[in-house]
Amino acid sequence: MSKLGELGARLHHGEVGYDFVKNRKIWYGISILITITAIVGLAVRGLHMGIEFQGGAVFTTPKNTSVSVTQAEEHAEAASGHDAIVQKLGDGSMRIQIAGIDTDKSDQIKRELSKDLKVDAEQINAELVGPSWGDQIANKAWQGLGIFLVLVVIYLAIAFEWRMALAAFVALIHDITITVGIYALVGFEVTPGTVIGLLTILGYSLYDTVVVFDSLKEQTKGITKQTRWTYAEIANRSINSTLVRSINTTVVALLPVAGLLFIGGGVLGAGMLNDISLSLFVGLAAGAYSSIFIATPLVADLKEREPQMKALKRRVMAKRAQAASAGEPPENAVPDERYADDDDADEPEDTAPAVVGPRNQPASRVRGRGRPSGKRR
Repeated sequence: MSKLGELGARLHHGEVGYDFVKNRKIWYGISILITITAIVGLAVRGLHMGIEFQGGAVFTTPKNTSVSVTQAEEHAEAASGHDAIVQKLGDGSMRIQIAGIDTDKSDQIKRELSKDLKVDAEQINAELVGPSWGDQIANKAWQGLGIFLVLVVIYLAIAFEWRMALAAFVALIHDITITVGIYALVGFEVTPGTVIGLLTILGYSLYDTVVVFDSLKEQTKGITKQTRWTYAEIANRSINSTLVRSINTTVVALLPVAGLLFIGGGVLGAGMLNDISLSLFVGLAAGAYSSIFIATPLVADLKEREPQMKALKRRVMAKRAQAASAGEPPENAVPDERYADDDDADEPEDTAPAVVGPRNQPASRVRGRGRPSGKRR
């Protein structure tokens, strides 16, 4: 852990680092490839909507049911004539979901299941879910997502600038698309828990992005007053200085989510835990990736299109070419926290030339200090 802390301190002070911004085209390509795969999976396989969105019935068997999941699925499909989803719960009971049935059909299926599963019909709990409730949940989720994105863009545009707001918006869409695409490819059921998970990951993704943007905003104050670093180089420094913090935050958040996904969902067989934890797990990982590899490099791309940043880059390149021709060692491209105190800042054009030769020293203000007390002559 001490080595990790030392690495974090060296990254923060710019002693070491990786050029994320320079290799941004590679990260863009990887993100585009993953996003296209997610969209294709979504278009081909589609989302497996839960019973809450389609309407139907949910049957819960008593504990320690003797039949297997496969047998229960076969019995449920034979009794209803519809596809059934069977989940084994942690207490030994089973959760059987059948979409597109009404109350009369539900009672008939319940009686047939009691015979096939060899349990009392009164011990099978049946719940009917109407499709209108699912439509209301979906509409509220879309409204919440739209309001959230609008407010985030407005806030970031005010607190930072519109380029950062645009980059954060692209990163959020990137995270949502990948998460939804993974759901389509894996075939997990989309439930209200999934919606909760999707809305939750937006906050985590935005948190890492704002941390990097805040560092970038602080380090680019007075950037045009110096000729040592371009905007892209300072953006890269911001990523490196917050890299360990972002990794630590993501790992700490992923560990309990992984426990929910692999232990809660896999071992205990809890369906709702699967729905929430998968969206959180994929979303957190995608959010950390987009904050480092997408959002900040995209801001650097947008900023370096400005005339001021283009002029700054030309001055920086000219100064480095001049230093190289003079045989001077290259400067370490690590910006200080404040540019106002930079020794290499551009000097004003009317700066007076340096005086060569001896110069008169100002009279000492402590003249007479150390003399014995008494009247001066």
